[in-house]
Amino acid sequence: MFKVIYANELYNDIQNAVDFYNSRAKGLGVRFFKTVKIQTSEIQSNAFGFQVRYADVRCIPLYKFPYTIHYRVIADTNTIMIIAIFCDFQNPETWADRLK
Repeated sequence: MFKVIYANELYNDIQNAVDFYNSRAKGLGVRFFKTVKIQTSEIQSNAFGFQVRYADVRCIPLYKFPYTIHYRVIADTNTIMIIAIFCDFQNPETWADRLK
């Protein structure tokens, strides 16, 4: 099992999405957050099981939400670094700085 660490910006990604979904329907933000937690657990147990999209960044789409979790596997330390959770409709260039 891999240890999961989170980029500082990730918390803003999640909060913005939760706020957006809560403004659309009561409880939808909670469902979004629970989905993120469930799929983070999937990444933790199967880190190499998802597609590499950008250099060494792997991605997993969220169930029922148009968002993708972007992460790196650091095999030397048995760690997963979750870099971002972005809406699939956003320009991917907006988070290019996080890849550095």
